[in-house]
Amino acid sequence: MAPKILIVTGDAAESLEVLYPYQRLREEGYDVHIAAPARKTLRFVVHDFEPGFDTYTEKPGYTWPADLAFSEVNPGDYVALVVPGGRAPEYLRNDAELRKILKAFFDSDRPVAQICHGPLITAAVGALAGRRVTAYPALELDMQTAGATFEDHEAVVDGTLISSRAWPDHSAWMREFLKVLRTKAPVTT
Repeated sequence: MAPKILIVTGDAAESLEVLYPYQRLREEGYDVHIAAPARKTLRFVVHDFEPGFDTYTEKPGYTWPADLAFSEVNPGDYVALVVPGGRAPEYLRNDAELRKILKAFFDSDRPVAQICHGPLITAAVGALAGRRVTAYPALELDMQTAGATFEDHEAVVDGTLISSRAWPDHSAWMREFLKVLRTKAPVTT
């Protein structure tokens, strides 16, 4: 049986930040599940960088079904966690069930990959204090307020926590995450 990895997300998540790790980790042989506040079809968004804008733009993205609700997740069933960005983390960090899930992963030192605005959720459970992280650059002050040292790199590895800035950094992010996974939770054939 393949090791299971959990992706936690919701509406307005960045399409690429959910679907790239979902496909890449399945390609590697992991069983990947997507959890959200409720079992439903999620509506993702596309954040892009366009000339003349001071920040990213947002457009409708893909839709994708959530496999389970946060309340149905048994964190012990999963070897690792992925926390995508987009706008979803802004409201997901307030979900008590999701905070329990994240706390379980950090308490047991299992691999966690976070990207873009995803660290807003890990900050909400106090898991960033004393750690080195990256995130979408506009979150540098949020990361420092959470007690983390912010590093502006494609991917930052601090033990079992792997963070990245945004979807243009996917290759570096998944490369580093897979190094940790192959050590902590390898797929055996």
